[in-house]
Amino acid sequence: MLEVDRLDLHYGHSRILDGVSLTARPGEVTCVMGTNGVGKTSLLKALAGRHPPSGGEIRLDGVPVTGLPAQAKARRRIGYVPQGREVFPLISVRENLETAYAALPRAERHVPDEIYELFPVLHEMRHRRGGDLSGGQQQQLAIARALVLRPRVLLLDEPTEGIQPNIIQQIGRVIARLRDRGDIAIVLVEQYFDFAVELADRVLVMRRGAVTLSGGRDTISRERLLAEVSV
Repeated sequence: MLEVDRLDLHYGHSRILDGVSLTARPGEVTCVMGTNGVGKTSLLKALAGRHPPSGGEIRLDGVPVTGLPAQAKARRRIGYVPQGREVFPLISVRENLETAYAALPRAERHVPDEIYELFPVLHEMRHRRGGDLSGGQQQQLAIARALVLRPRVLLLDEPTEGIQPNIIQQIGRVIARLRDRGDIAIVLVEQYFDFAVELADRVLVMRRGAVTLSGGRDTISRERLLAEVSV
């Protein structure tokens, strides 16, 4: 379980996150929503170790991991799929997946069969360069690379951005399947409202770096949620 307690983040003198708290449990999708520029991506970067918080605490199964850098958090099985995918364009799909090996013990340095079951196109294109894939295929590759870690926590930043509808549907099915396994806590940042609402077990709405609404999806009406994220 991932617990975030009153997290603050500054870029220079600018306060980006203001006392953000959330809990992400295995077998659930915690969806972070809000308009552009409210701090959603910065929150995931802080959780992934890309930006050190300036206050508050991040705990994984009760153990503080707040100030750990990205590689150390990856070793603790926090998988991160960044906005923009960050696929390596000049190496093959297979080699892109293998970049995750750096955070794994030697005995686990292989691509699980499940990844190619989830994303069959990656098996077909495993020898093709990452830069030759379509945007949707690159998004699948970015998610698959994070799954090579066998993550306990999976952070997904705008996985539907710029993706064709049939791939969005496939990514939604993959997220639902991972959630239903019950052993991964998923934190999803998403602006595609219908996609987010369909998958979310818990929602967190942010505005100006702070949380304005949070709770179980079944306790917050669709109308209230839509009004809150549309402001």
